[in-house]
Amino acid sequence: MQLEEVVIIGGGPCGLAAAIALQNVGIKPLVIEKGNIVNAIYHYPTHQTFFSTSEKLEIGNVPFIIEGRKPKRNQALAYYREVAKREKIRVHAFEKVTGVTKLDDGHFKITSSKGEYQAKYVIVATGYYDNPNFMNVPGEDLPKVFHYFKEPHPYFDKDVVVIGGKNSSIDAALELVNADARVTVLYRGSEYSSSIKPWILPEFESLVRNGIITMEFNADVIEITEDAVIYQVGNEKRGIKNDYVFAMTGYHPEHSFLQKMNVQIEKETGRPLFNPDTMETNVEGIFISGVIAAGNNANEIFIENGRFHGDLIAKAIIDKK
Repeated sequence: MQLEEVVIIGGGPCGLAAAIALQNVGIKPLVIEKGNIVNAIYHYPTHQTFFSTSEKLEIGNVPFIIEGRKPKRNQALAYYREVAKREKIRVHAFEKVTGVTKLDDGHFKITSSKGEYQAKYVIVATGYYDNPNFMNVPGEDLPKVFHYFKEPHPYFDKDVVVIGGKNSSIDAALELVNADARVTVLYRGSEYSSSIKPWILPEFESLVRNGIITMEFNADVIEITEDAVIYQVGNEKRGIKNDYVFAMTGYHPEHSFLQKMNVQIEKETGRPLFNPDTMETNVEGIFISGVIAAGNNANEIFIENGRFHGDLIAKAIIDKK
């Protein structure tokens, strides 16, 4: 069994930021990541542009310098690779943690797909992007239905329904239209979401006004069939023919992973029980970092503020010594 002082589960920006913060106080943690570093960003749409400017995505005091103001996915991937290399962060990539057990001496046994580790402290920085919010309607499991959007080329000259009305839906719809797909957006809200990127909405609204994108508000999806999506607007039931469906309905943290560690989860919010001054959970020695601290409200914590959790954790661990 490999002995470590600190194991960080998750190699996203907030996990890497926590590793750097610990290294700055003389602790060399091990990061275990089921994919490669910043795996969630890798799975973003190919041409995604971040909402934030580059300096708000910086970690470890390493400047994120680009020509424009808002970085794209490939620029972020290059930046975080460079940070991991420059800071010499120890990362075990493509290794999935399957369990964390507290031992009698207060240490933790971490079991993964490739081995076992023992650590004095564990930091969970797993994010939420791997767990889509399902609509739980008939047909959602059909092969034509996706909860992630990568790139538009395969959907050229196809009828595509996008479900949702926030950034991921709007971005997907715009890219699909650029690839000459015929796009309908179904959104259960009554108006455009206030969270939509302000530089994107005017373009989208223009395409709707000109009949290039069909936009349906107050639309509740009832069923997905092999060749259609059935939905309801008020008391009226409607159907639309389509070849593919992108259900961009958001994501949530994997509560069961923390609960198996005996970390308590607030029932209403999905937020783990933790001390906001130290990020330590109700289980002494287990800390959380990043968006997982927000529970079900994924709009509360982003890279921009989650990157600072590592400094709180590093101070808390030093104070315990």
